[in-house]
Amino acid sequence: MSIRPIHRALLSLADKSGLVDFASALAGRGVELVSTGGTAQVMREAGLAVVDVSTITEFPEILDGRVKTLHPKIHGGLLATGSPEHEATLARHKIPRIDLLVVDLYPFARTRASGAPFAECIEEIDIGGPAMIRAAAKNHDIVAVLVDPTDREPLLAELDRLGGTTLETRRRLAAKAFALTAAYDAEIADFFLEATGELFPDQFVFAGQKIMQLRYGENPHQSAAVYRRSGPRPGVATARQLQGKELSYNNLLDADAALEAVAEHAEPAVVIVKHANPCGVAEAPVLLEAWKKAVACDPVSAFGGIVAVNRSLDAATAEAMIELFLEVIVAPAVEPEAAAVLARRPNLRVLVPHGLPDPAAPGLVLRSLQDAFLVQTRDPGVDHRAQWRVVTRRAPTDAEWEDLLFAWKVVRHVRSNAIVLARGRATVGIGMGETSRVDAVRHAVERMERGAGKGPCVVASDAFFPFADGLEAAIAGGATACIQPGGSKRDEEVIAAADAAGIAMVFTGRRHFRH
Repeated sequence: MSIRPIHRALLSLADKSGLVDFASALAGRGVELVSTGGTAQVMREAGLAVVDVSTITEFPEILDGRVKTLHPKIHGGLLATGSPEHEATLARHKIPRIDLLVVDLYPFARTRASGAPFAECIEEIDIGGPAMIRAAAKNHDIVAVLVDPTDREPLLAELDRLGGTTLETRRRLAAKAFALTAAYDAEIADFFLEATGELFPDQFVFAGQKIMQLRYGENPHQSAAVYRRSGPRPGVATARQLQGKELSYNNLLDADAALEAVAEHAEPAVVIVKHANPCGVAEAPVLLEAWKKAVACDPVSAFGGIVAVNRSLDAATAEAMIELFLEVIVAPAVEPEAAAVLARRPNLRVLVPHGLPDPAAPGLVLRSLQDAFLVQTRDPGVDHRAQWRVVTRRAPTDAEWEDLLFAWKVVRHVRSNAIVLARGRATVGIGMGETSRVDAVRHAVERMERGAGKGPCVVASDAFFPFADGLEAAIAGGATACIQPGGSKRDEEVIAAADAAGIAMVFTGRRHFRH
């Protein structure tokens, strides 16, 4: 265990929170304080003795503060290894050794998120801070680097206990420091890529800020955590939790799927999700009616489900919801009376995201492989009806059009192979995740028969029917109109089956696989 004492510390902080207390604690332990500009001023005003960086470098801050620590006498003090040759160099050039670096970075991400002009964002790109952090972290055998305020108290405790820092501590702090600079550079790279419009650069970088350690992952033997990505898109990971137990990995996945699906709808809507698939979706003039219609689609699967709504949750809807065991409710707002109702189920998790995500907004989706990761653009919820074609002799009625549009919104959020049966702007049967499209239809019909009940409906398919048998199974189940992408070699056969049954069919020309 290599214990390194701390005789001199360089502090340069944009966020001065807790600075005086920590600097006073260091000074009280005999540590000489070195600092820059505003950080030095705050410490002096608190009565602390501080050596200016410019006193060491014998060079003033220049270029509006862009250059102040970029100097051999600073980086030499951070990078010297302690070898006889390095010690001789320090002595020859009168370079003081720095044992502890306490630095944060200019708030680039916050400035970018605020919508600041391009030039203002550029000025928030820190140069000296990352350079010093990387130097100190590289030389962690000798130097301790603090970039996280939560590490200050443990470091002081270690100084009191051991008289210095251990190699294990310095290595842990170095890992955190390199992660910070990597994430910082990733944010800047993303900023420039966004400005240039390039989606898939040769080097794809992304970073996240840990916001939650989960009890476990998909299964109890797996570990998991949640990391927030930069960007303005609202979601469940950053939502305010009003009540309920700790969120699980699966809760978050299902809640995310439910929120994305419900955001598609302009009218009051309810989406119920189970194992990442919608099992009930409905629109109605009021939320309570939409809830009743959504549950009716598949009451068995709705038990233990995740629910998202796109309107402020009212007390009447909350009363109906708590009659059924649910894991999570996601709503853009919860009325006080509804909150009082939900409080009667203290384990029920209630999330209030910072708005609804825009289904048409661009973005990227990442998926992991064993040896790589996949990146693709989001599947936007924007299909242009003007490009759709009625391919049958009969066109849909106005009521069928309404249900077809609704079903097409829903089918995008169902795992492939995906089939949605809808009636009265509500799902009445959903077939998902099947390896055979005709099986997906049969399962959707079975769910309709045991839930909402068999009757006239429309059918949406996320991809074309490769044979007429899938459409014929939907027709046998009560489908009077169909919406699908088209594009099969047997399209004419499928259209002929629709015409023979007298149903309407629309080709959208766009597939919506969801794997």
